[in-house]
Amino acid sequence: MQNNNMNEFYWQERWKKGLTGWDIGYPSPPITEYADQIFDKSKKILIPGVGNGYEACYLKEAGFKNVHVVDIASEPLAHIKKRCPDFKDSHLIHDDFFNLNDKYDLILEQTFFCALDPDQRKDYRDKMYELLVPGGKLAGVWFTFPLTEKGPPFGGDSEEYIKLFSEKFDVKVATPCYNSIKPRLGNEFFMILQRPAH
Repeated sequence: MQNNNMNEFYWQERWKKGLTGWDIGYPSPPITEYADQIFDKSKKILIPGVGNGYEACYLKEAGFKNVHVVDIASEPLAHIKKRCPDFKDSHLIHDDFFNLNDKYDLILEQTFFCALDPDQRKDYRDKMYELLVPGGKLAGVWFTFPLTEKGPPFGGDSEEYIKLFSEKFDVKVATPCYNSIKPRLGNEFFMILQRPAH
């Protein structure tokens, strides 16, 4: 399951060299708009491949009490701690996402799926299912520019995403993003996927 795009050295080097083209410098509007509709601030939330964690800090500032993040590189986690000093160290997880074995009510997808080798997409789906409590949700943004060999980021097709996830999840929302940042307009697809309650 490991490949050159998922190892710690690869991502740590990208951070050190500033090769972080996915980093827009602030929380992604589709994620913040979704978060603003969640009233239960006690939900246990995970953001995998969190990067600089703008969305994580946004959630903390919005009153969410149980936000966890994971990244295979340590550099971005240090950035989060610097910007959000009250972030619990135990909630800043330095590890491979696929090593996690906790349970979450909600997992937010933001430029993590696209960083994985496309061969790992079924592994991603299965791991998300495993990490969510029954009735839990995976929500966020998937890129819909054409999938090529050149990546990360790796693109994909919205119909393929729906087919992939509907094998395990109830697809609650699947729609092109109307509130993407300008450079990504037309290339983002928002989904809310729910693990069946039974």
